[in-house]
Amino acid sequence: MDLIAELIKNQKIYTSGMMEEIDRCKKALELAENGEVVTVVSSGDPGIYGMAGLVLELNKNKQLEIEIVPGVSAVNAAASLLGAPLSHDFAVISLSDLLTPWEVIEKRIECAAEGDFVIAIYNPKSKRRVSQIINSRDIVKNYRTGTTPVGIVTNAFREKQSIVISNLNDFADEEINMLSVVIIGNSQTVFHENRLITPRGYQNKYAKTFT
Repeated sequence: MDLIAELIKNQKIYTSGMMEEIDRCKKALELAENGEVVTVVSSGDPGIYGMAGLVLELNKNKQLEIEIVPGVSAVNAAASLLGAPLSHDFAVISLSDLLTPWEVIEKRIECAAEGDFVIAIYNPKSKRRVSQIINSRDIVKNYRTGTTPVGIVTNAFREKQSIVISNLNDFADEEINMLSVVIIGNSQTVFHENRLITPRGYQNKYAKTFT
């Protein structure tokens, strides 16, 4: 809410903290049932690790009219600051095990690594979760070289923005927190002129005209 303070005029505001998402969405639907026009604020894109899914789930029996306004997800913002690491197939995986068992997350990381997807990691590390990013790195290293480029973006397009370029061997030693997005390149990703680039394949297909 602090990030959009300048946009708030005379609107009534209802806020809650982490782990209170259900109550917040229920409150929004309750107000809407009473005739209010309600906006559920969700950073990034509301449909990507945001509130859109929860609102729709809770609205199943209410049938209230809901409009989802797209936004820029953290993975898009981070990728633009790093260069073009998502130019080919990629997977986005959250390391938060609050709602998803860690065994399931590990399996998803392994499948993405084996399939040579670029892997974007949300919620990579917190004060409580410090080993998961190490475990993730070790899984990916079974399928990629240690020199694979890795980008870390923290607070993308916000105050205290940080951009770090590293590699698969060393990136876990960098400063990483819940406001970071980690993007691990695939086998074709390169670091060139301070940018991460994942080729789509144009050079191979159009070698005669590619310059």
